[in-house]
Amino acid sequence: MKVHVQVTGTPEKVAADVRDLVATGADGLFTFEGPHDVFFPLVVAAGSCDRELMTNVAIAGPRSPLHLAHAAYDLQSYSGGRFRLGLGSQIRVHIEKRYGGRWDRPAARLAETVTAIKAIFAAWEGQRRLDFRGEYFTHTLMPPNFDPGPNPFGPPPVLMGALGPIMTRTAAEVADGLLVMPFNSARHLAERTVPAVAEGLRSSGRDVGDFPIVGQVMVATGRTAADRAAAIDGVATLIAFYASTPAYRPVLEVHEWSSLQPELNRLSKTGCFAEMHALITDEMVSTLAVVGTPEDCAHQIRDRFAGLSSEVCCYFPGYPVRRADITDLVTALHAPDPRL
Repeated sequence: MKVHVQVTGTPEKVAADVRDLVATGADGLFTFEGPHDVFFPLVVAAGSCDRELMTNVAIAGPRSPLHLAHAAYDLQSYSGGRFRLGLGSQIRVHIEKRYGGRWDRPAARLAETVTAIKAIFAAWEGQRRLDFRGEYFTHTLMPPNFDPGPNPFGPPPVLMGALGPIMTRTAAEVADGLLVMPFNSARHLAERTVPAVAEGLRSSGRDVGDFPIVGQVMVATGRTAADRAAAIDGVATLIAFYASTPAYRPVLEVHEWSSLQPELNRLSKTGCFAEMHALITDEMVSTLAVVGTPEDCAHQIRDRFAGLSSEVCCYFPGYPVRRADITDLVTALHAPDPRL
């Protein structure tokens, strides 16, 4: 199984973090759009390592498809063909109040962003004239002095992050792959994600072999009891944040935990983060994340994504994971499954 890990966006730490993560043996590096830009760290990584690179995810709503196309096309060139553009929609409050953008039918808008980017790529590759006219975007002008021409490594794949059935189905209809939301469980994947992917692929006339699915998981790992306790604490904090979001309630529903969501949402609005954390049980952590030694976590990751994905993005949220533990996790996931 391929393993991708998150590189920091902190400018003064990016280069060292890239070196450290490459040393773990990870197959790829991804960025998350948080307190720093999602593209800039990958420019550093593209010139200093030979690993696969991915935005995971760049928020599409506030950005023009042309801006996204230029960033992705250049990173594909800088990296020698090792880049994938991962896009996501975010939720309404962030789009309107943090980005100052417009919120409208997120699945439809993201689908149109993906198809517009692909139309721009096709024009740059000389395959057809740019003439994209959609509900949200119009791209019909590409004078030669603004056209970078064919990318020597071809256009990068465009993946979509998704959780709910509509966004997941849409990803399988228009994107080059699916980034499974890390706030998830084996049961939710089986009952909600897999059927939505199948429906979208039927609509697009593709089969599952044409559509890579990238698993994602929150990892609480450590060799000692103290390290695992710190890891569980960090993961529980992120779970509380995710679970407070109404759009993520379907994951809680399949485990009959949905009654927690309104209370978590209320507490989040008043800044009662310790109280939110206290509502997250060990059972929730072990169901929505993977917990244990690096080898234990590798075993759980294999179980969760068996038959669905051959690559995984691992998150180590809110705790100081040891590089040796990441190395051991990567090694365990690279090894043949001992149960086969």
